[in-house]
Amino acid sequence: MTTADESFAKQALQDTVYETYWLDSLPSIPDQPALRKDIHCDLLIVGGGFCGLWAAIQAKEKAPDRDVVLIEAKSVANGASGRPAAIMSTSVMHGIDNTERLFPADVAELEDLGRDNIDGFRQTIERHSIDCDLEWSGELKVSIGDEGLETVDDEYAMYVKYGHQATLLNKEQVQEEIRSPLFHGGVWSRNRSGTVHPGKLVRGLKELACKLGVRVYEQTPHISNNLSSFGIQVETPSGMITANKVLLATNAFAAGHRKIKTRVAAIRDRIIVTEPLSAEQMELVGWKNRQGIYDTRTQLNYMRLTCDNRILFGGRLDYFYGNNTNPTDDKSYRPYLRLLAAFYQTFPQLKESMRVSHAWSGPIGLTTRMAVHYQSYYGGNMIYAGGYSGFGVTASRFGSRVGLALLDRENCAEVRMEFANTMPNYIPPEPFRWLGAKITMYALDTLDEKGGWRKPWVKMVEKMGFPITL
Repeated sequence: MTTADESFAKQALQDTVYETYWLDSLPSIPDQPALRKDIHCDLLIVGGGFCGLWAAIQAKEKAPDRDVVLIEAKSVANGASGRPAAIMSTSVMHGIDNTERLFPADVAELEDLGRDNIDGFRQTIERHSIDCDLEWSGELKVSIGDEGLETVDDEYAMYVKYGHQATLLNKEQVQEEIRSPLFHGGVWSRNRSGTVHPGKLVRGLKELACKLGVRVYEQTPHISNNLSSFGIQVETPSGMITANKVLLATNAFAAGHRKIKTRVAAIRDRIIVTEPLSAEQMELVGWKNRQGIYDTRTQLNYMRLTCDNRILFGGRLDYFYGNNTNPTDDKSYRPYLRLLAAFYQTFPQLKESMRVSHAWSGPIGLTTRMAVHYQSYYGGNMIYAGGYSGFGVTASRFGSRVGLALLDRENCAEVRMEFANTMPNYIPPEPFRWLGAKITMYALDTLDEKGGWRKPWVKMVEKMGFPITL
């Protein structure tokens, strides 16, 4: 970042709130009461994010008489569900290219399941009138310069191959969609994707879960669990829960069993949100079709508009020692300077007039799969469903449904597929995890501009199973 750009960045961040815009923009609401007694239930869900809430809702919709309890350590949406970009996608395995890498024999079926999943997502929102600023505007992958055009062409070919409707855009056409000197082409998937307000959505899902009869307890952290003759006993600060079955929907927090963290790392993903753009600023940017956008940088950036025309811009990763999910370092301006530098490169026309209202980072559950996986404990009566590191707003509905099917020993096609019966590779413990992550994050940050040793390092990390440039 140049001295001039750093000056603009510091000015833009002068009055920034270092909390998620999605929750800060909503009026506060009271939590559901914490658990204060011992209880029994058939199904216990640990975690009040998207995965846990979707699991609770789907379990009650399928069997209204089923006794379902959900506990959340803090408040619903405290974790990743209150912090994402919330660009919706049909993919349930973090993109078609990642699906081909992982499960080449199952890509077509997984893409069909992804389309069915987002249709079910939409039907639930509409049937229960959940107000969450849904915009079905599509998702757009854009090429950074000519170097990214091959990636865009490959993306378009995969969309066509697996039955998606998509439009390939040349430089002139992509500039008609969004005005950035960096974008030289793009592929626009118009159907079954778009954007949503995740804070409103997660509150709507919580309300729906309660309405369906789920017993929800917030400020009720999971402390430990063990198998007894009565079932699985989960200890909380002020009450013991005895459950026949337990779904651990704790994603990056990896609560529930010490072995979970051997395959899941809590990577931080940083985001900034601007003040609402004026009509003149919107004219400078274009973006009339309001797509969710990803680019082809080595460490990609993603962007979208809010309903009041703020630009959300994210994509700078970091890792803190010991899977720290709430680092104080990310509540100051310095960690966001690189992200702002990328913003200025993307939208130089806004450099002098743009202000950042909110900046935050959030934990994503990074695995070598980059998509949901399942870990089984106590003979299959306790299952962890997690590892979402992108597209989780919609993929979590699918992931939780399959997690429930595994718990209930359902004889459906999904539980027989490879993704439901395999796990991602192990991740080295500390201090090797922290050291490797720090070197890799630095390499990703500087690879495009400096190259050198960074390219072989990134290739080595990818050969170890981490597809970090997807």
